[in-house]
Amino acid sequence: MRKTIPYLAASLLLVLSCSDETTIFEDQQDAVSLETNETVLKNSVSLDEAGVLDIFSEEQLSGKLSRFADEQAGDYPLTLVAQIAPPKFSGGDNLTASHVHVDGNYAYVGYNTVGEPYVGGIDIVYVADPNNPRITSRLYYINADISSVKYDNGYVYAAGGVDSEKSVRATANAFVAKIKVDNGRFNLNAGILYGFQEGFVATDVETNANSVIVTSGKEGYVTLYNKNTLEAFDETPFSDLRSVRLKNDNIGVLDADFGVRILDQNLAQINGIAIDADFRIADKRTLDFSSDKIVVAQGEAGAGIYDYATGSFLEHVPIIVNPDGVAQSDIVTNAVTMNEDVLLMANGGAGLCLSEDVSNGANVVGIIELNGSINYVESKGDYIFAASGKSGLQIIKMNKPSASLEARCADSPRYNGSSRLNVGPDQELAFSGSRRFREINISGSLLLCGTWTVREAVDIGENGLFEMRGTFIVARNNRRKNLTIDEGATFRVEGDLTVYGDLILEEGATLEFLGSGSRVNILGDVEIDDDATVTGDFEDIQKKF
Repeated sequence: MRKTIPYLAASLLLVLSCSDETTIFEDQQDAVSLETNETVLKNSVSLDEAGVLDIFSEEQLSGKLSRFADEQAGDYPLTLVAQIAPPKFSGGDNLTASHVHVDGNYAYVGYNTVGEPYVGGIDIVYVADPNNPRITSRLYYINADISSVKYDNGYVYAAGGVDSEKSVRATANAFVAKIKVDNGRFNLNAGILYGFQEGFVATDVETNANSVIVTSGKEGYVTLYNKNTLEAFDETPFSDLRSVRLKNDNIGVLDADFGVRILDQNLAQINGIAIDADFRIADKRTLDFSSDKIVVAQGEAGAGIYDYATGSFLEHVPIIVNPDGVAQSDIVTNAVTMNEDVLLMANGGAGLCLSEDVSNGANVVGIIELNGSINYVESKGDYIFAASGKSGLQIIKMNKPSASLEARCADSPRYNGSSRLNVGPDQELAFSGSRRFREINISGSLLLCGTWTVREAVDIGENGLFEMRGTFIVARNNRRKNLTIDEGATFRVEGDLTVYGDLILEEGATLEFLGSGSRVNILGDVEIDDDATVTGDFEDIQKKF
């Protein structure tokens, strides 16, 4: 169904016209504003649920695995860094996170409104410090939706929709905007360039060295714009484009009425993959490239994986959960992305699914413990960014082990045991790897090298020894648990320690930091007995010592 919205700006200045379909404007900022209240920006960042995330397997979700079972410690020790609430402003109190693009130290988040009216926004979020993410700039559109955003070399390119019927200047509903960014902040004084094209709404945007590539939906186009002027110089019509991705010199688009089309730089089709799936009308669907594969979000059918060179079908990755109380129409794969050998599927009301892309096919690990309906996902480096509708943006750290740390602990075997690690009084154990635990209790000696999360409490028993090199994270903000160093016990840390709860040092306990680069982040209290000892150099993130 065609959605109509007020025109983007009532008094746009016409500076260039390149065809009947595409017109370029320079914005006079009538319909765009910036949030200037730093308190509003600060309060939009929530750490309430920060901390260790579980991943629920298909067996756990189906009830086939008893909650009392001695399950294995899991791969992927994920933690939730923070949640970013969607903007709220006069006339815009129902925004949902629709898209996110990450470049360097910043995440660029697009927001739209489901149904009438069309209202949108864009956030710039500083994500370099996982202990202190913050919104550096927020832009409001009072009469336009934002479908997709892309940052490139000092500018945010935003694609969305306007109502051409309510404007004497706009020639089509789909638009792309070019907005200047300086040091993580929007610079509206530099002006905003706009381009318009047919297709009801612009669905996605990409950039290369010279061009801005924009797709639009029903009866729309893939259009190439000059990167400097936003003048359209080439376009090709398609039935219903939802997504665009680049691979080398080629352009991949997802056409809901056909499947995947691979185009050259002149927009001529050089390959096509027909896909028999119901992409539905006006729903978000994406594709992504991974080495020699194409991964496609196929709605109710989950994700499809295809060979890039031949177009042949390789594998189907299903949606593994059908949650109670969620409408069937909301259980769909909206977006997919790859991070090295990890496949992430944004499955709407069925959550964010993590799978391993292995040589013999995708191995589904499970559903990440997140709230909200997952509309879009992007993952780069050590982070996952999930746009989860009214729950906003969720920032997840993957806690990948350091290669240098792995080398230093090369003699320690990888851990493959229970998620409830108990070290007896006469045991001396040492492990390397990257695992998530339920709980850890140490009465003997334990060395862990790598990255580790613990959902419940950690207890270093009387006269026990725990040495940790790497990253160690305990509990989460809305489910706090303690790390206790009992009488006469020792905890040696070389790396990063985070506890969503209290750190307790009992009589004669020792907390020793090795080297000079350790960081400790205690979200609860630090309780130190008069006879306990803390030694070494470390950065106290929360100033609790």
